[in-house]
Amino acid sequence: MLTTKIKPRGKPSYSGYLFVLPNFVGFLVFMLLPIVAALVLAFVKWDMLSPMEFVGLANFKKLLSEPDFWKYSYNTVFMMLVIPVQMLGSLFLAIALNQKLKGIVGFRTVYFLPTICAGVALLILWKWIYDYENGLFNMMLARLGIEGPNWLGSIAWAKPAIMIMTFWTAVGGYNMILYLASLQGISPDLYEAADIDGASQWQRFWSITWPLVSPTTFFIFITSVIGGFQGGFESAYILTKGGPAGATTTISYYIYNHAYQWFNMGYASAVSWVLFITVFIVTAINWKFGGKRVVY
Repeated sequence: MLTTKIKPRGKPSYSGYLFVLPNFVGFLVFMLLPIVAALVLAFVKWDMLSPMEFVGLANFKKLLSEPDFWKYSYNTVFMMLVIPVQMLGSLFLAIALNQKLKGIVGFRTVYFLPTICAGVALLILWKWIYDYENGLFNMMLARLGIEGPNWLGSIAWAKPAIMIMTFWTAVGGYNMILYLASLQGISPDLYEAADIDGASQWQRFWSITWPLVSPTTFFIFITSVIGGFQGGFESAYILTKGGPAGATTTISYYIYNHAYQWFNMGYASAVSWVLFITVFIVTAINWKFGGKRVVY
């Protein structure tokens, strides 16, 4: 057997490392070092003014016995109930915008606009819409002879109000774009064959559309759950300041309060790590069981 030895041409080039270096430095400074620092802070008591005091697992024991932690965890999970509704809305909106109609590009742009608009500006707009005395919603209800609720000032209505706003913001956003791309990847021959067989619109959707967009559905669900656990800060900060009576305070807003309002950096870091572990476990469960239902 003949073997040929390939000799390297000249000296190895290190130009590739130079291209990778900016990204590596950014990851090191903005990701790895803060993660390591948060892990260290989770085991200390520190208010950013006095010296650090090592407390071991005291921060973790405190949060597990803290009623507010469980209350705000419930708020976070409750607001995530809008995720399936958002996904269905995005899918059906994508189906509607996948039609070959005149001016369809304009409609796609209009529905996507809330995603590219400034978040704080939209939140201020919704704060006015939800205003109890002069808000758009209550003015419309008053014309129908209905007294509108105190949307953001009522414990019963504050969370649903934020969920409605979240649905409006997300239904025409990136999820719709992903579904639209997935729909355009489905072969028209499948729908033609279904028409020949006399399939109804529902049968076409359930037997062709839904299975073939399942990879996109799986991806959107995973990322939406992760975002749901981490989200809720901006809306709580701008609209309600976490109120009334903590009804709209989420875990992310709870972490912000302890870190930058009350300067309990150690406790805030411990809550952050518990949140990370929770997200990791939930994602692993979704990946194991949800992946089996995906049709490739």
